Amino acid sequence: MNGGFSARAGRGIAALAVAAGLVLGAASCGGGGDEKKPDSRASAPKGGASRPTPQEGESQEPLAELRGQDGLLLQITSVERDSGGFVTLNGNFKNDGSQSLVIPSALRGDETEIVQHGTSLGGATLVDPQGKKRYYVLRDTEGRPLTTTGLTTIQSGQSIPVFMQFPSPPSGTEELTLQLPTFSSVPIKLS
Repeated sequence: MNGGFSARAGRGIAALAVAAGLVLGAASCGGGGDEKKPDSRASAPKGGASRPTPQEGESQEPLAELRGQDGLLLQITSVERDSGGFVTLNGNFKNDGSQSLVIPSALRGDETEIVQHGTSLGGATLVDPQGKKRYYVLRDTEGRPLTTTGLTTIQSGQSIPVFMQFPSPPSGTEELTLQLPTFSSVPIKLS
């Protein structure tokens, strides 16, 4: 009789120790009820557009401006040549006009592979006048352009952060011309 009682008591003590550990662990993870907890849900931009976040120290002064129709303006705020063989342009798409505008579908260009993925800046190109080459926006393995996508309308005075990624020209190339359908062209200096 003594042996059965000892075995049950030992299991009870072990169960009590495990339960106490779980309670203490939950209490330490839970924190006090008065503290504000950050929202752990990821929030996607409205409209499904990909939007880059400004990097620390990134200049917000435009390096170049392209003017479009009806007050549309594309300001380029950074041009970065990556060691991986890419050139990334970041900027802001603005509506300086007095009324809301529908983003022109011509901005995506006319290539079938890009057109099927909706409105984007996929029609943008970088032209190397010295090397006599044109660089098109890169695409992922499914043909989506590596630019901001999902652009639909832009309100008067609104600014939308945008990006475009291109293959990098040879290391000696320092100046290119950025072209975007329905916008004026502008020279861009590479860093």
